[in-house]
Amino acid sequence: MTSNSDPTAVLDVRAVRRSFERPNGDALTVLEAVDLRLHRGEIVGLLGRSGSGKSTLLRIVAGLIKASGGDVIYRGQKLRGPAEGIAMVFQSFALFPWLTVLQNVEAGLEAQGTAPKEMRERALQAIDVIGLDGFANAYPRELSGGMRQRVGFARALVTDPTILLMDEPFSALDVLTAETLRTDFLDLWTEKKLPIQSVLLVTHNIEEAVFMCDRILVFSSNPGRVVSEIKVPFQHPRNRLDPRFRQLVDEIYARMTARASTYGRPAAVLSIGERLPDISTNLLAGLIEALASDVFLGRADLPLLADELSLAIDELFPIAESLQMLGYAEVAAGDIQLTTIGKEFAEADTQARKRSFARQLVTRIPLAAHIRNVLDERPGHRAPRVRFLSELEDYLSDNAAEETLRALTMWGRYAELFTYDDDSESFTIVMPESTDR
Repeated sequence: MTSNSDPTAVLDVRAVRRSFERPNGDALTVLEAVDLRLHRGEIVGLLGRSGSGKSTLLRIVAGLIKASGGDVIYRGQKLRGPAEGIAMVFQSFALFPWLTVLQNVEAGLEAQGTAPKEMRERALQAIDVIGLDGFANAYPRELSGGMRQRVGFARALVTDPTILLMDEPFSALDVLTAETLRTDFLDLWTEKKLPIQSVLLVTHNIEEAVFMCDRILVFSSNPGRVVSEIKVPFQHPRNRLDPRFRQLVDEIYARMTARASTYGRPAAVLSIGERLPDISTNLLAGLIEALASDVFLGRADLPLLADELSLAIDELFPIAESLQMLGYAEVAAGDIQLTTIGKEFAEADTQARKRSFARQLVTRIPLAAHIRNVLDERPGHRAPRVRFLSELEDYLSDNAAEETLRALTMWGRYAELFTYDDDSESFTIVMPESTDR
């Protein structure tokens, strides 16, 4: 952290922590000891996987939720609620469908009690700046996704905010629309046509972070912490094909894979309450097959692999980490490489793949072994889903517990380790007489 007297700082986040109470009364910590300083004239990116607390931090900064510990200093004062001069653009367009573009943009000013004439003038100006002139009287249903998000930007900018918070504002758009909107926003920013002094951007897209940001804060997960700060040395406009741009993207991939060790730990270190990503076995098998192909020959650079498969970081990392967790691949220094078991899986037929997957589940995933053991020991080889969900909720949030059990249910079915009956909401063993798994 820099000195408290820094005249360029508009926001100071000091040792912020956020936790939620679990059903058993224990605390689930989402953010821990987060420090962040935002200066005038810069765009700062918060980069990390889903579940790392980035969006939670953004809402704390906006004053929408309270921190469990630490302070947020805005304009020299502790933030104690929604702050004047901080506006947010969300991932979803969040427009009022019964209001026109103009009325949607005016809504924020109306809440502030702005006079009707001034409200209309400022809203029309914001609509013009963001590139929607001619659509003031259109309804959201008449607009494309990119245009609806432009309305979201205009609604945030019309209040002349000091800080603009952006929570993955381009992720709901198709690739070309997102690129156009990013470029248009940066053109307005660099030409100083926007009223804002600073931008805080949440993203899981490494290229987007390097393309837009002056600094990038990399977050770990469980709990979310700032584990690395990266300064982006390039001036705007930036060229994605510049070798230096590509090198920085590669370096960030390497840092993030070095930090993404949760799923790379030995099975003995994993716990029953380990969070599992909700990744289908088709995706797992597909990535193994892609890596084993003549294109990659068992090893790939993650950025190149992401480009080849048209996957974003938040899509590729959970698949890669799941393969590492299961012992089919190793992820390190921005690369992924198939293990011997992974190569054998790629060459096996369907039934051999299932047997391999079952072995890896019970030897590498404690929750899978636990469910199988419970089913083996019960006379009817049946156990209710709620039993295992309750155990997971001792370790994880409700959503994470649901996601984990859903993933393991899918994996166990594929491996024929056990099956699940949705009507009775219970697990059973497919073939009780077969135990040599």
